Amino acid sequence: MITRRQLINTTSGLALSSPLLNSVQAAPKDLKKLELIELGKSGIKTSRLAQGTGTRGGGRHSNQTRPGFQHFVGLMQHAYDRGVRLFDLADQYGSHIYFREALRHIPREDITILSKVQYRLDAKKPEDMSPSDQRRFAKNALERFRTELKVDIIDIMLMHNMTTEKWDEDLAGYVEVLQEYHQAGKIKAIGMSCHTLPALKRATELDWMNIALTRINPYGKIMDGTPEEVMPIQRKFKDKGVGVIGMKIYGAGKLLDKKDECMRFAQNLDYLDAMTIGSTIPAEIDENIRLMQKYPKA
Repeated sequence: MITRRQLINTTSGLALSSPLLNSVQAAPKDLKKLELIELGKSGIKTSRLAQGTGTRGGGRHSNQTRPGFQHFVGLMQHAYDRGVRLFDLADQYGSHIYFREALRHIPREDITILSKVQYRLDAKKPEDMSPSDQRRFAKNALERFRTELKVDIIDIMLMHNMTTEKWDEDLAGYVEVLQEYHQAGKIKAIGMSCHTLPALKRATELDWMNIALTRINPYGKIMDGTPEEVMPIQRKFKDKGVGVIGMKIYGAGKLLDKKDECMRFAQNLDYLDAMTIGSTIPAEIDENIRLMQKYPKA
């Protein structure tokens, strides 16, 4: 965990060195800026590629945050310069306070901030919390997120890592608060990320869903099932007007030797609106964009 003293010291150092962060290398001539797409019927227009911040994420740390604020801010600024407008955060990754510093260099009005509520940071199991506990935990988390990010509105908020067959009922207090914030305009779109096939199937039955963050690659690595099992379910989201964002495009790093095949596969999924990839260095961002250009969306 980052202490308050460590945060103050680190951010103070960042402020002193911040002019250096504005020096982003010009894009190579073969690299085109990303075009904007619309996430289902959410009304949110953003880039097809999202910059993830949760590689090897857990315990409020990730490979994007561990190197420190200056690395993180430079990486986000590079992504923005290349046309990335969708940024994938989460409480579990600890990336909010880091992204707040990136927002000193990236125009807030140009980008889409996606984050996630992780109930396991409050209790091990849903049954360990009463409905009132869930509502209190959810409100505390969302207000903390807005403070950590220093924003009034978060564009997309997801229930993180849903696994049970009736997760929306098991975590009804969290879902209710997300819906209330959505109706109040404090969140533009709500949804979930799933990590089991039953949870994914359940999500397609819910009318309040705006965004689905779901795992997909051609080999079924770190997915909820085989591609043949998962793809028809994912298509149901699209049919309902839910924005579909793919994750684990490279199988959480297990398919890095098959990037071309994985990108071609993702680009040929006509129901996939966007994809999130957790680049850890600027060169990886550029490589992903080149692959997207190499295999244009079908």
